[in-house]
Amino acid sequence: MTTMTPHWERIQVLDGIEKDIITCIQSAGQALQELSKDKSNVKQAETQTNQFLKTLSTVEGRLHEQINYLTQVSTGQPHEGSGYASQKVLQMAWHRLEHVRSRVNELDNLKNTQIAESAVRAPNLAIGMGMGPNMNVMQPQVHPQLMPPNNNDSQNTG
Repeated sequence: MTTMTPHWERIQVLDGIEKDIITCIQSAGQALQELSKDKSNVKQAETQTNQFLKTLSTVEGRLHEQINYLTQVSTGQPHEGSGYASQKVLQMAWHRLEHVRSRVNELDNLKNTQIAESAVRAPNLAIGMGMGPNMNVMQPQVHPQLMPPNNNDSQNTG
């Protein structure tokens, strides 16, 4: 026995609704055809009309169920068998990630532009700030007073 996914079951329900709509249209057509005859069989026309109304009622109820299901899924309410909410959360997370990447790249480009402009305006200042030949990489400069004492120097002075 094969088990079907909820999505496949929904498709089969819609297929059944489609078949009922076809039956409904056929019943209406047969009723109209019977009534258009010179000597129409009223009993036959009533039977086809009743079949039309019964099928139409069934179609309306089943379509209403499908619309309710779609309303629940599209509003993000939890629903058994629905992965829509999880997909939406994932999609929004990817969107936020791409936005952050874009913004970081913009800020990086702005930083590089500012560094390049300051190097053009005051090249000696940029070198004094620890900028090496590659202006995109800051090289740390440690002030001599902040250096840890050298053990060899303290032994020689004492």
